[in-house]
Amino acid sequence: MTVPDDLAALDAASAAGRRPPGRFPAPPPPGVRPGRAGLKGAWAALEPLDPRVHAEALFAAAHAAGDRGAAVFAMLPYGPWPDVAAMIPWLRGCAGSADPLFFVLRDRASGAAMGMAAFMEMRPADGVVEIGNIWIGPAFQRSRAATDALAAMMRHVLDDCGCRRLEWKTNALNTASRRAALRLGFRYEGTFLNHKVIDGVSRDTAWYSILDSEWPGVRAALDRWLDPANFDAAERQRESLAAVTRALW
Repeated sequence: MTVPDDLAALDAASAAGRRPPGRFPAPPPPGVRPGRAGLKGAWAALEPLDPRVHAEALFAAAHAAGDRGAAVFAMLPYGPWPDVAAMIPWLRGCAGSADPLFFVLRDRASGAAMGMAAFMEMRPADGVVEIGNIWIGPAFQRSRAATDALAAMMRHVLDDCGCRRLEWKTNALNTASRRAALRLGFRYEGTFLNHKVIDGVSRDTAWYSILDSEWPGVRAALDRWLDPANFDAAERQRESLAAVTRALW
């Protein structure tokens, strides 16, 4: 049976530059599930979530900017909270979860908590992990430290855990998240329509990924942007991350 020409063209366009489908000559090695150990980049650190340690700092990161802080959670199914006490039960639930596995993102220079992120949808047999549940306080959005924290998660999945595929999925209406995925070097794969119902609202979900075959180029682009030479004395970037990763695709 042959594939109709129109479908073949669509498949070819979608898979341009990617590994063709088919059988492996030998079973692919399984990925390793990310654990609770902390991670470090040059500018950021990731710590396993502990509400007793992190609650006040996380509340401050998200809410210190008033309305801007509340906007952090506009596209998320949780937050904001009126006070730290109200946030703690949610944090406890997150801390007790194995998938998603939550971490606190910390700026190494100031020691401040920047926000949270998680490894999730972990399928070691398939070599697939998603990073998600990402929120970053207004003071650190699009900062070098925040980018470094997410890059550390990407390295952990694709280098340390040996996975074949890293995923990023987001509400299709979440333009900030979609732009972040592209800036970080993820490739847009398509949108699942009527994918979920969250709090009684239908959600279309945009899918992004980085394959193991694509990762060396993405990693080099991230390293190039994070290089101290890319920042002037006032910590302003000389070349934007979007410009660096745009050349990949």
